[in-house]
Amino acid sequence: MFLGEFTHNIDDKGRLTIPARFRGELAAGLVVTRGFDNNLMVYPANEWEPVAEKIKSMPLTNPRARRLRWRIFSQAANLTPDRQGRILLPQDLRDAVGIEGEAVIVGMYNYVEIWSVPAWQEVRDVIENEDDAEQWTDLPI
Repeated sequence: MFLGEFTHNIDDKGRLTIPARFRGELAAGLVVTRGFDNNLMVYPANEWEPVAEKIKSMPLTNPRARRLRWRIFSQAANLTPDRQGRILLPQDLRDAVGIEGEAVIVGMYNYVEIWSVPAWQEVRDVIENEDDAEQWTDLPI
């Protein structure tokens, strides 16, 4: 399970250190792809397969389904952390979401998100200023 928020440097080669508490679940390999909110999504292999199967099963005749396939699969990369728990984030993915120098790694229970520091701060500002519990009443929690 992935919980918490961590800020880590990206080295000159584009490597990002995975937080120690996430490494066990990602050690066997992971998939990183574009997220939906100017971020990256990181899935351990066992969580990626059900997501990929759902997307794959969508009809090719549906233009929205094809666009989702393009977004998720064409920009995905299979990665394996090195012995120090680092992954080499592809330059095109870093560029797409504006990650430079540092990144924020956010646990999302069954997957991980990677954000640029400024983009994550914007998200934090929004969620920290939402103190009205009523806005969540229509969600099934």
